[in-house]
Amino acid sequence: MKFIDEAKIEVIAGDGGNGVASFCREKFRPFGGPDGGDGGKGGSIWVLADRNINTLVDYRYARLHKAKNGENGRGSDCYGKGADDIELRMPVGTLITDYNNGEIIADLTEHGQMVLLAKGGEGGWGNIHFKSSTNRAPRQKSDGKEGEQRELRLELKVLADVGLLGMPNAGKSTFISAVSNARPKVADYPFTTLHPNLGVVRVSHEKSFVIADIPGLIEGAAEGAGLGHQFLRHLQRTRLLLHIVDLAPFEDTVDPVKEAKAIVKELKKYDESLFEKPRWLVLNKLDVVPEDDRKKRVKDFVKRFGWKGPVFEISALTRDGCEDLVVAIYEYLAEQRQQEHRSEETQMVEEARSITSIDPDDPRFKVFE
Repeated sequence: MKFIDEAKIEVIAGDGGNGVASFCREKFRPFGGPDGGDGGKGGSIWVLADRNINTLVDYRYARLHKAKNGENGRGSDCYGKGADDIELRMPVGTLITDYNNGEIIADLTEHGQMVLLAKGGEGGWGNIHFKSSTNRAPRQKSDGKEGEQRELRLELKVLADVGLLGMPNAGKSTFISAVSNARPKVADYPFTTLHPNLGVVRVSHEKSFVIADIPGLIEGAAEGAGLGHQFLRHLQRTRLLLHIVDLAPFEDTVDPVKEAKAIVKELKKYDESLFEKPRWLVLNKLDVVPEDDRKKRVKDFVKRFGWKGPVFEISALTRDGCEDLVVAIYEYLAEQRQQEHRSEETQMVEEARSITSIDPDDPRFKVFE
C-alpha cells in the first residue's frame, strides 16, 4: 500500500436544537403554565489514536465529516434528542493543525488518545426556564447554538526511535532489511525507496527498538528537490539519527565527504532542532573497499569531514559490524529513557514539595484568637 502521510479534511459539528415556547393545554389544568422543552445538543467530532492504522489514506477520499444536529424541543416538557458524536480513527503519530492559521489542535502520540476536534452546539432553552413569580406565562425561548466548523490539516509523523539519513543508493534500505523485520525494495539504482519504511530491531527477546528509513536526500532537498524533503518530518520524533555514507561510490568522480556535508547542510536548512539531534556516522559498503585500504580511507574521510562523534564501520550487504551497531544503539536508547524517567521523577518530587511547603507569613494560615 502506498504510504499516505498528508491529508486535508473539514469537520462540521452539529447545531443545537431550538427550544420551544409552549403552554399546557390539558383538561382540568386551566393554568397549566409553560411546558416548552429544551433543544438537544449537536453532535461533536472526536479523534481517536489507533495503533492498528498505519496511513491517512482514508482521509484522502473522505474529506467532509459532518455530525447531525440536535432535535428541537417540544411541548409537554419534551426535550429534544441530542445527536450522536462522530469518532474519527487516525494513526498514532498524526499531527492535526488548523489549515487556516496553523494552530496545533492535537498531537496523537499514544494509543487510545482522544481529542475533541469540533464541539457540537448547545441546545436552546424552552420557555419553561423563563418562568418566574413575575412572569407566569413566558413566551421567551432561545435557539440552539451553531456547532464548530474547521478545516484541518493531517500530517503523519512516524514514531521511531532511530532514523536513517543518507544520499540515494547509500545502502539505507539494505541496512534496515539486514537488522530488522522490514523488507523494503533494494536495487542497484538511486531513489529505490519512495516512501518511509519502518522496521523493528530485536536485540533479544525483550529488547527492541524501531528504526525508520526515508527516501534519500539530495542537495537542495530543503527547497523541495528530490523526494526526501517530503518525509523529513518523520525524523523529528526520533531520538537518534544514523547518517549512512557510501564509502565506495560507483563513480570515481563522486566525493563521499562532499555528499555527507550536503546532507548535513540540508538538514540544518529544513529544521534547526532536527540538526541538533544526536547523530552517529555509519560508513557503509566497506566490503567493496580492499581490506588493506579500509583504515586509511576511513581515517581520511573522518578527518576531511571534521567529525567528532561516534563512527561505525559496516557492510550492510554482508552484515559485518551491524550487530555491534545495533547493540550500541539499544544501550544508548535505554540510557536516554532512564534519564528521562529520572528527570520526570525529580520534577514530580519538586512539584510535590512546592505544594506541601507552607509560608508561615501567609495570612491564610494565621490563627485568629
